[in-house]
Amino acid sequence: MFRGTYTALVTPFREDRVDEMAFRALIDAQIAGGVDGIVPVGTTGESATLSHDEHRRVIEVAVEQVNGRCQVIAGTGSNSTTEAIETTRAAEKLGADGALLVAPYYNKPSQEGLYQHFKAIAAATALPIVLYSIPSRCGVEIGVETTARLDGDCPNIVAIKEAGGRVDRVSALRAALPRDFVILSGDDLLTLPFLSVGAEGLISVASNLLPGDMSRMVQLAREGKTQDALTIHARLYRLFKALFVEGNPAGIKDALTLTGQMLPDLRLPLVRLTEPSRRMLAEVLRELGLSLA
Repeated sequence: MFRGTYTALVTPFREDRVDEMAFRALIDAQIAGGVDGIVPVGTTGESATLSHDEHRRVIEVAVEQVNGRCQVIAGTGSNSTTEAIETTRAAEKLGADGALLVAPYYNKPSQEGLYQHFKAIAAATALPIVLYSIPSRCGVEIGVETTARLDGDCPNIVAIKEAGGRVDRVSALRAALPRDFVILSGDDLLTLPFLSVGAEGLISVASNLLPGDMSRMVQLAREGKTQDALTIHARLYRLFKALFVEGNPAGIKDALTLTGQMLPDLRLPLVRLTEPSRRMLAEVLRELGLSLA
């Protein structure tokens, strides 16, 4: 479950409203590109600035548009356990296949607090849960021991998205967890190193733009065709860097705008890339042979 390539979808906006037409088209492009699943309303989907109604509507549209063609892992995390439970239950009712639960941000709980938070959510839903550890955003890491404890006590906690930037942490997780517990890379740039030491897939930002290439790279790596996977990685390396030059999702939204797929609109406090960064990104896209709008 939850192995392979999953796209952390952007949320398109038009006049400060969710652009459902662009969102549906983006989902269709992901499925055509061969991804194993999509992840709406995560970090890349600007979940922090969506209203509760918008958040649930985006999940609803994602499930509806997918219509069983791939998996939908809905972002339902919060730094309020009660809110995370409510959103996860809503995602379950809407038909999501799983829930992505980020570590509580800002309030910086202890490892015991993290354990109790995720345990309470797991007890409130039948959905399979993917933990999400990204200490650069949350200020706290879901510890290896805490992850193993949750795996032992909560049967529906089945995976972790690891975005801490350290290959040794993936090794530590793999050593501490049973083989059926899935580790997913949360960083396009580090996908191949993570896969080499025990990860089994990726939740990708770049696949919004290039779902076929990202799916193929992960598939080749998982099949042991390392050199072929490295060839794709090397070709996309500059893109991986360019998409994050001023943070996520500003880079990927401008890339999708440059290729004519949506407007570049973000919600404050996020803003578009600066003009020099847009020019650099456009150059990278041209080098990849992409047609610019």
